[in-house]
Amino acid sequence: MNILSNLLSQPAQPSAKRQRRGIEIKSPREIDIMRQSGKIVATVLKEISELVQPGMTTADLDAYAEKRIREMDATPSFKGYHGFTGSICSSINNEVVHGIPSAKKFIRAGDVVKVDTGAFFQGFHGDSCITIAVGTVTPDAAKLVRIAEESLYKGIEQVKAGAYLIDIAGAIEDHVKGNGFSVVEDFTGHGVGRNLHEEPSVFNFRTRDMPNVKLRAGMTLAIEPILNAGSKFTRTLSDKWTAVTVDNSLSAQFEHTVLVTESSYEILTDRSKL
Repeated sequence: MNILSNLLSQPAQPSAKRQRRGIEIKSPREIDIMRQSGKIVATVLKEISELVQPGMTTADLDAYAEKRIREMDATPSFKGYHGFTGSICSSINNEVVHGIPSAKKFIRAGDVVKVDTGAFFQGFHGDSCITIAVGTVTPDAAKLVRIAEESLYKGIEQVKAGAYLIDIAGAIEDHVKGNGFSVVEDFTGHGVGRNLHEEPSVFNFRTRDMPNVKLRAGMTLAIEPILNAGSKFTRTLSDKWTAVTVDNSLSAQFEHTVLVTESSYEILTDRSKL
């Protein structure tokens, strides 16, 4: 889950003690727990990707996600977070992020549906997002979804101890722009662990505002590129949550929780290993 609203354009404020600690390096025991929280998230998203169909509502998906998360002895990370009412963020077509699940929001064939969710298990969060092409979508929409997922893995491939956050950002930006799409700059990835949003911010584009953070083994990052087919700019609707593209173009997003290791990385929300 990326940062929930313009107000939360930085990770959730930690306690005074945690603020002094800055970026947290997880212990082997904590990493084992995060593997479990990540697996819960991966399981829910994989199941949702297989059950979604035209005629369902985003409230249906939300109810399913909450039920499954609780069945696996976790709690939904998003529900109640700064007043958010869902267990998932469900954003359709031109909705970029933070769509609120609703019984009035029906899914149609040809839609591009983003489902973002998190699970809190034994004190640690997992966080991941997928974009689902419902039925047969247009070639342009299919390309957008494909490049969004590819860009996530381009960023993840840069992860290892000794690399820098700008390596991730640059790899994502180059792949997105090289394929004719724009990178949304209003939202970033983030650290994740005891808190849903921790330091550092994980940018998807090069900027002078990016902290020059060197990656260390034991860091856990939520990497989440967000792509628009048109303009990179977004606006937030009156519900104070849902961000949409300013030009009504399609948007796509993928996210994984990733562990930094000495020589590489481990995807903690990897659906392919289920």
